[in-house]
Amino acid sequence: MIIKESCAEATDSYEEHLTIERIKPANNRRLFNIKTTLKFLGPAFIISVAYIDPGNFATNISGGSKYNYNLIWVILWSNLMAIFLQSLSAKLGIATGFNLPQMCSKVFSRRTNWCFWIVAELAAIATDLAEFLGATLGFYLLFRIPIAFAGLLTAALTLLIIYLGKYGQRVIEVMITLLVAVICVSYTIELFLAKPDWSSAGLHILIPSLPGGEAVVIAVGMLGATVMPHVIYLHSQLVQHRNKDLSEEDRKQHLKMERLDITIAMNIAFIVNMAMVIVSAAVFFRNGVNINSIEEAHKSLYPLLGAASSGAFGLALIASGLSSSAVGAMAGQTIMQGFVGLNLSDNFTRLVTMFPGMIIIIMGINPMKALLVSQVTLSFILPVAIIPMLIITRRKDLMGSLVNKPLTNVVGWIISCIIIAANAILLFLTFTGKA
Repeated sequence: MIIKESCAEATDSYEEHLTIERIKPANNRRLFNIKTTLKFLGPAFIISVAYIDPGNFATNISGGSKYNYNLIWVILWSNLMAIFLQSLSAKLGIATGFNLPQMCSKVFSRRTNWCFWIVAELAAIATDLAEFLGATLGFYLLFRIPIAFAGLLTAALTLLIIYLGKYGQRVIEVMITLLVAVICVSYTIELFLAKPDWSSAGLHILIPSLPGGEAVVIAVGMLGATVMPHVIYLHSQLVQHRNKDLSEEDRKQHLKMERLDITIAMNIAFIVNMAMVIVSAAVFFRNGVNINSIEEAHKSLYPLLGAASSGAFGLALIASGLSSSAVGAMAGQTIMQGFVGLNLSDNFTRLVTMFPGMIIIIMGINPMKALLVSQVTLSFILPVAIIPMLIITRRKDLMGSLVNKPLTNVVGWIISCIIIAANAILLFLTFTGKA
């Protein structure tokens, strides 16, 4: 229904389409008006793509194939953290009328903002590495296109998606919703064919366990792949298109609608991520198949589950890579313009961030290992996005009536401490040779 309405209105002028009738608190029934609700849905669906990008494929396949269902709980708790953090980012954007990087430029010193920008750009490069490699591998595996040509095709399609963005955010929202639907259908097919042990999977969702070996590295990678720093920056920007000329009370209603958007989109992402781990455990771990690359995962699915499964896997990988490429480009622009005021073209930004992926393809480095390392890198960068957001959203002079409640501040700092502690443990295990 979202897709049908969005496609019908995509040709309207951008400003006319995004003009949203205010939701007056005096008439709360309008909050649940379907037409109005649908107009607010979209930003979180763009954001959700980052939570089911090719980096998730790498970490989830590794986790399921090596440790069965043991690491599913990481997906659950990472998703809960993601919902909290994306809600906080959206609230910052709605309350202040600016995105997170712009607010950082107002609150912190210029030197600090340059540091923030450098770290955020590293996050964007690590993210784009996963996106570019994922879509390239998807074309290579599904259509048997030579890997170098698959890389060029990915680059061309990515630039096309960026170009279509000039017709407005709603067009991007429609495209990404369609690609997310492809990923969901693909993994529904995978789950149907894999026939997992649902009781064991359900048990490990609720009961945390952390086996030895590389489990800590993979768990931190799952966290980095699920809670993404670049979309924490981006979400505060995406809500601005629906945040024009609103009163204080209207902003509160806007935030309620955006939380509904986040709840729907992020739980779809959670189901897809959980399906990746479950399918990997049910197919690879159960059959004693050791998976060290996405190509091996694709090839192994064919004899174990048939052509439908391997085809669905490749299609999901392509949809994931291309959709997250658009999100990466949008986040890159938000980061550059917000922190230090750089105004470079989307195409230039995208070409720069795709460069590491092309180097990896040319050098013949194992893409799955590169994807896993990129996700661990993102986990290390996360606190640099979260901590400034917590500092800003706790200030009443900046947030007004939407300032954080004490409990929100406590939960936010707990999440930051968990991420920092996980990274510290990973560093210790790495340097002592135990990871």
